Amino acid sequence: MQDLTYILESDPQRYTLTPGQPTMKAVVTTGNGGYDKLDYRDVPIPVPQAGEVLLKVLAAGVNNTEINTRLGWYSSTVTAGTEDFSESDDTITTEDGGWNEKTPFPFIQGTDCCGEVVAHGADVTAPAIGARVLVRACMRLNGYDSLENIWMASDFDGAFAQYVRVPAQEVFAIDCDWSDVELATIPCAYATAENMVQRCNVQAGDRVLVPGASGGVGSAVVQLCKRRGAHVIAIVGSAKIAQMQHLGIDQIIPRGTDLLAELGDSSVDVVIDNVGGDGFTDLFKLLVRGGRYASSGAIAGPMVTLDMRDFYLKDITLIGCTAWDEVVFPNLIGYIERGEIQPLVAKTFPLEEIASAQKEFMEKRHVGNFVLVPPQ
Repeated sequence: MQDLTYILESDPQRYTLTPGQPTMKAVVTTGNGGYDKLDYRDVPIPVPQAGEVLLKVLAAGVNNTEINTRLGWYSSTVTAGTEDFSESDDTITTEDGGWNEKTPFPFIQGTDCCGEVVAHGADVTAPAIGARVLVRACMRLNGYDSLENIWMASDFDGAFAQYVRVPAQEVFAIDCDWSDVELATIPCAYATAENMVQRCNVQAGDRVLVPGASGGVGSAVVQLCKRRGAHVIAIVGSAKIAQMQHLGIDQIIPRGTDLLAELGDSSVDVVIDNVGGDGFTDLFKLLVRGGRYASSGAIAGPMVTLDMRDFYLKDITLIGCTAWDEVVFPNLIGYIERGEIQPLVAKTFPLEEIASAQKEFMEKRHVGNFVLVPPQ
């Protein structure tokens, strides 16, 4: 496993233009704050270093994480859900706004990347020039025996640009008939979802409850559990139920329903929840003894109440999921190439319209993923 710490050593002058230097369009996020912090401009095309490839970005997905990082939501001082926080004026100006660490502003965000290999750094021969690839955005600093990780577009420059340089070991060639835009919906949402499904060891016949099932991660969880033969119960806003029915969900429950009255105590084996908030407490009453609960987000709010008796008397396993396990991304490539999952593209935008994309994304009226397309 290659040491990736070098990629964090960003040159503070990397966005400075010099005469005759090749340039690209990019969105540079300049600091914590509102949409005015998204600066669409010309910057130098990055040069791949030893062990890296240079990718032409074909399409880049939009995720909560870019918005949360820009706003500083990951700071432990924030107690509101992502939607409430994004609508307030309480953006973080302290240095702990990103994963409780300093965010490397200015930098280029963009966690989801479908790209084409256009150049190799030293000692790199694969993937081949011209290959269409996906980037594994969550990278393990010290190999897969350690959970320490870094993220493209949170810790170093990402895909909201015409080109991006990436460690070659994190780039996966893919052979399928999906469009570039469809592939760009996959890396963050589906890998996050597969990581939770994998760690919960979802099996055929398991009853799996998925709050927030219409979002990018939630809709991926639904598909990935169904391909394993699980019985999926999805919580969905009433306006989105019709859009979700084609995914083969076994039971759809409108958001706001009394879940205990609807499903009963000890009625599900697994809960995969990126919502959190006020509904968190009842989820543990729904779990069977020995049930599993996994989360990688808290869009309805990070501060929750847990009755410890539900937790320990029922032998519940709590699984926090951020670092992707090694098998996750190769699994996804296989699922796509074998036609076992489908993309859910909600809408596309030109890269320069990133602010409009993020505003509409936060309205949460869509099902699936938004995708940005750089100038080609």
